Amino acid sequence: MKTRQTDLWGAISRYGTFPFLILFSFVMLAPVYIMFKISVSEPQDILTQNPPFLIENFTFDHWVRVFEAGNLWAPLLKSFMVASVATLIAIAIAAPAAYVISLMPKAYRYGIILSLLFTRMFPDVGIALPISVNFIRWDLTDSYVGLILAHLIPNLPFLAWILVGTFETIPRELEKAALIDGASRWGALQRVVFPIAAPGIAVGAMFVWLNSWNEFTYALYLTYTENTLPLQTYYYVSRGDWFQSAAYSMILTIPVIIVTFFLQRYMKSGFLSGSVKG
Repeated sequence: MKTRQTDLWGAISRYGTFPFLILFSFVMLAPVYIMFKISVSEPQDILTQNPPFLIENFTFDHWVRVFEAGNLWAPLLKSFMVASVATLIAIAIAAPAAYVISLMPKAYRYGIILSLLFTRMFPDVGIALPISVNFIRWDLTDSYVGLILAHLIPNLPFLAWILVGTFETIPRELEKAALIDGASRWGALQRVVFPIAAPGIAVGAMFVWLNSWNEFTYALYLTYTENTLPLQTYYYVSRGDWFQSAAYSMILTIPVIIVTFFLQRYMKSGFLSGSVKG
């Protein structure tokens, strides 16, 4: 009887996941499709009481107007540079710190992680103003350096938390074996620990890059002349131009897809498979 119930629940969980996955995919992809549709549709297909679900009159005119306006490449370059440099600096700071924290006794480790997350309990919109006041005093406003430093403030605690969990899963026997074989401490970290931690580091890098790429609040406070791409998109949204703002939003999405595709290769499972056998 128990076996029959187990088989029934197994079949339900096995086949019941497909409708859930389809529904989840539709909910996630529908806004992206609507945004893409607006960016490539004629105005008469959108500005109507009952717009069709499918694209009827395809056009690239809105994209062409965005490219010809001449105010795309500078915000795109600024967002890409700030997000990429902020990610590299965050990994360089958080990875060694997270490794050291992961070696601490459990009680100290828990207290440090809790203090890291405590810094994220304050909303960005609340702390952006005092940060911008200090950055004005230090002449860091409207600069790449100021924006990168501002983006590190919310991302470093979460990244350190993610990487502490990653380093905790790595067996210490691997590092000890490398030291016994004659490797230095740095050599063991470089050749054993960090390669095994690559999937977690990739997840953390993707987290920081996406947060920095989409960041709006600090950019609004610290940018005066040259907008980032989210600010530029907001500029067109506030003007009520649906079609160019949809085109800007699609351009904002394309680098996210490219970076996610690039980093997903480092997130393969099974990195520890068989590493502690023998």
